[in-house]
Amino acid sequence: MTGELRIERDSLGSMAVPVNSLWGIHTERAIMNFPISGIPLGSHRHLIRALAHVKKAAALTNTELGLIPADVGQAISAACDIVAAGKVDDAFRVDVIQGGAGTSSNMNANEVIANLALRYLGHDLGDYGKVDPIGHVNKCQSTNDVYPTAVRLALVYALEDLLVRLAWLTDAMDDRAHAFSSIPKIGRTQLQDAVPMTLGQEFAAFSVTIKEDQRRLREAAELLTECSLGATAIGTGITADPRYVERIVDNLSAVTGMTFSNAEDLIEATWDTGAFMTFSGTLKRTAIKLSKISSDLRLLSSGPQTGFGEIKLPARQAGSSIMPGKVNPVIPEVINQIAFFVAGADVTVTMAAENGQLQLNAFEPAIAHALLQSLAWLTNGCEVLGELCISGIEANEDLLRARARASTAQATALLPALGYAVAADIAHRALSTGRSVVDIALAEGLLRQEQIDELIPAR
Repeated sequence: MTGELRIERDSLGSMAVPVNSLWGIHTERAIMNFPISGIPLGSHRHLIRALAHVKKAAALTNTELGLIPADVGQAISAACDIVAAGKVDDAFRVDVIQGGAGTSSNMNANEVIANLALRYLGHDLGDYGKVDPIGHVNKCQSTNDVYPTAVRLALVYALEDLLVRLAWLTDAMDDRAHAFSSIPKIGRTQLQDAVPMTLGQEFAAFSVTIKEDQRRLREAAELLTECSLGATAIGTGITADPRYVERIVDNLSAVTGMTFSNAEDLIEATWDTGAFMTFSGTLKRTAIKLSKISSDLRLLSSGPQTGFGEIKLPARQAGSSIMPGKVNPVIPEVINQIAFFVAGADVTVTMAAENGQLQLNAFEPAIAHALLQSLAWLTNGCEVLGELCISGIEANEDLLRARARASTAQATALLPALGYAVAADIAHRALSTGRSVVDIALAEGLLRQEQIDELIPAR
């Protein structure tokens, strides 16, 4: 010890670290080596929780097999519970973007957990003769099986938050669909008037498409529950007790409350990033759908006097520093921007996956950050879209009904009774005279009122 510092040693030499820090020399070197994004590992709460759960499963397994002393195993497990609960996130200081395939993240976890275990046993921080970050916390492990497993687990945890917000969002859409169920409007294709529909049908379709993506996300998440623990460096299991791989998956399942399975081939599983690509693509699909819906909301609310003006979005803030009274669709706009980011993150995941070489992909830190950041932003975006926009949308009902009555698109609904040629003729005459399609059909005795009511129930 030297004043406010303590001296730790590794294979490269000695280094001073803050005397009361939970991290050690490996983390300190990584802090110095990777001043890249300025985003610390601890900002990804789900990844810290996942690392703690993987380390706890390993400690339980190593204790059961007699590979570490029982009191050390108990102390490591207790330390993992503290980490998983989010009580020491600020001790995870390494940058989220780092070289080394996640080694810095793994060592940050090993050192924090070791020092918490030392404190639990009543020893000084850094007294690694009692609890060693590598010899005990990392026993039978490698970064190359711990880190990818933790990333997979973190994505599943983060997805749970997103699915909750997506469910709230679709509830808000369903509520608006019900409220607008009897309000007629004209559906459009290629931005041109097409056929009659209701505003409720439009919002119901928004809900259905997002509910579909919830199912697709769950399916993609199933691929993340394949486990490579016990593979160690490249999948051969070198340095791990042969019994370890048989038990670690059961302990991980018990710790997390999820069902994990052993990878079919540990060598393949060590370098394969296919599950991350599938998950990323599905996440992008959800983001793009949300962006499309948000663009529709912006278009439908445009104007409000010289645009579509069919719906009114809740006014959330002044829209201009120069134009009095202007209110912008800021909530849909932020969803658009989140989607742009998620789409870019998917490209990052793709490039990182493609550039892995031989028996390891060294770029999983970029994959992890891209996906976890995307999940966090989408989760927050869904919450604000539902609460601050969708739930407060109002219909410009008088305008919608007037447009529906006047639109020649109603001629399409009359096709079953009149045929294409007659309906087209009525539509052309309606355009040229300013009369409605329905008025012409009734006036010329082509249809009775009850027939029109049946063909166009919402008018």
